[in-house]
Amino acid sequence: MEKLLDVILLDQQLLAFLALDIVIAIILLGTMRFVSGISAKVNTTEELSKNDNFAFGISLAGSILALGIVLTGAIEGEAAHSLTMEAIGMLSYGLFGLLLIKIGRIIHDRFALNKLDKTALINDKNITVGIVDAAGAIATAIVVRAVLLWVDGLDAATFIAIASGFLVSQLMLVMVTRIRERAYAKNNQNDCLQEAFTNGQQALAIRYAGQLISTALAVTAASYFFVYNPETLVVNLLGWLLFGLIMTVLVAILTNIAKRIVLWGVNLVEEVDQQHNIGVASIEMATSISIALILMALMA
Repeated sequence: MEKLLDVILLDQQLLAFLALDIVIAIILLGTMRFVSGISAKVNTTEELSKNDNFAFGISLAGSILALGIVLTGAIEGEAAHSLTMEAIGMLSYGLFGLLLIKIGRIIHDRFALNKLDKTALINDKNITVGIVDAAGAIATAIVVRAVLLWVDGLDAATFIAIASGFLVSQLMLVMVTRIRERAYAKNNQNDCLQEAFTNGQQALAIRYAGQLISTALAVTAASYFFVYNPETLVVNLLGWLLFGLIMTVLVAILTNIAKRIVLWGVNLVEEVDQQHNIGVASIEMATSISIALILMALMA
């Protein structure tokens, strides 16, 4: 009888923790909408329902999904010893994750997509830029989630580790953007990839989204090989960076091979770059993400 009572009490406590996490998560997801509206200097209700701005909707959807991904990292960790500590931890990780997602967008705008005005283009209903913006937020969130699961505790060292992992992810995403720009210019008589985004070439945005997300997944594989220790944080983060570079190159090589097999007989440059075939671009995106996920599973 005592064991039965212990189980019931344990289940009640677990349900209380779950309910608290869900409530906080929903509040934070709702907060993301208004934060996005403030940063874009628009009324989200008017933009979504009256102006029917699909680009803003896609961008906002990316933000909400990104925050949801980050929150799973907070939830999947060990439960706190009390509801109060659980609430503090969930709110802290959630708000910090929201902040990093917004900072990540600023970094992506200024260093990766530095030749276009993302906010103005999204407000002008450019769906292509909306897709690119959403992909950048999701890619950032994937790495932040991995770092949240990697670290332990709730102290200054924890948040330093999360911020450092975030900076590693941004460096990788900027690097991938520069590489993709050079590849696009080489295949298209020195045309500019960012100019193509500005002109609304959605197929290129879909392909680019797959490349960003697969890169983020590749970087997270480092968490399987390095043990979190605040005293060796710098060494571990350098290891994350080096391992991330190796994994990014490996994913790129394997994805290139896989795309040639999956899309055998299809001229990718002609179909995606020139004819804006979003169907072929979607297959490219799916292949990139699939290869990254398979590699992650193998590493785990």
